[in-house]
Amino acid sequence: MTITSIRTRAIGVPVDKPTRMSNRELGARHYLLVEVTTDDGATGVGYTYAGTGSGHLAKCAADDLLAPVYLGGDPNDVVGLWDRAYQETLLEGRRGTVLRALSALDIALWDLRAKQAGLPLVSLLGGTTAPLPAYASGGYYRPDEGPWTEAVAREIEFNASQGFTDHKIKVGGLSVAEDAARVAAAIEAIGDTGRLSLDANNAYRSVHEARTAITAFERAAGDRPLWWFEEPLSPDANAGHAELSRTIRTPVATGEIHQTRWEFRPLIEAGIPILQCDAGVAGGVTEWLRIAATASTFGLQMAPHWHHNLHAHLCGAIPNTLVVEYFALEKGIYNFERLLTPESRLHYADNKVHTPDRPGLGIDFDEEMLTKYELMG
Repeated sequence: MTITSIRTRAIGVPVDKPTRMSNRELGARHYLLVEVTTDDGATGVGYTYAGTGSGHLAKCAADDLLAPVYLGGDPNDVVGLWDRAYQETLLEGRRGTVLRALSALDIALWDLRAKQAGLPLVSLLGGTTAPLPAYASGGYYRPDEGPWTEAVAREIEFNASQGFTDHKIKVGGLSVAEDAARVAAAIEAIGDTGRLSLDANNAYRSVHEARTAITAFERAAGDRPLWWFEEPLSPDANAGHAELSRTIRTPVATGEIHQTRWEFRPLIEAGIPILQCDAGVAGGVTEWLRIAATASTFGLQMAPHWHHNLHAHLCGAIPNTLVVEYFALEKGIYNFERLLTPESRLHYADNKVHTPDRPGLGIDFDEEMLTKYELMG
């Protein structure tokens, strides 16, 4: 059996309304979709988030650089193909969009293998489809939703209406005092039953600045501990995150932009307690499993970034899962599931996500939506 065809599509899905985080505004989400076909007609699908404007770039990386490595290869040789494709990136760059494109190709091969085995991906990997702990993600800045504190309280109430008790909101996009008021409002809306984590999206320029901010946020939360403080510094600031982790009460979480096991090594060696490795960013299923296994030997937990349709499978197959990040489609922010048929979207209930028991990833794309949002040219 050999790989005979690789089809890629760049997709751009606009967000529902003006939205921003600490350091940039969002107009649309771009995705790269990959379909791998073998000579016996078997297919597998993969995907990744390509940023807010890099869909064409991701497609070019997949088509021109990586697909030639995979074409004609044995689809069961997933690790060998990954290694050869990674070697091919030596001159073009081993970070950013190129690695995201490699991730999508690798995910497609794992989907194909699981489908051929007639198993959900989690089962192929040795895990279970039992429900997994999850949290409701969001808390972006949307100026048309009224005063900041009222908007965040309403969103927490919406999350609760969907059965979530654990939540995440953005910080770093306003003054520390204004964000502290939002933290206090979120804590009050949550009540005594759940947890709140904070995502700064690399907002702070120094350890001192980040420490000042989290001290104010901890004070705003009162006697309720914050769950984690996410990406307070630049993703390049491994030493800064390590120092911050040693000197603040709230656990530090980072890693959503890190790629490959080599970039995760300093985070793991520093003992960052919560790693947010994203399989659509770090190198696909193959590399994600390597990183998760190494983290486990250091007693670190995995709380992957985005892609709940994929990460539910991966988190169900490792011993050191903390939680799965869930984005409600109704919020119109992480809008990938708009591309899926309604019946193949991830189910959730009671603060948990339910991994599908269908073969592979268990997702089916809605061709009408793909055609509507495909980026041409």
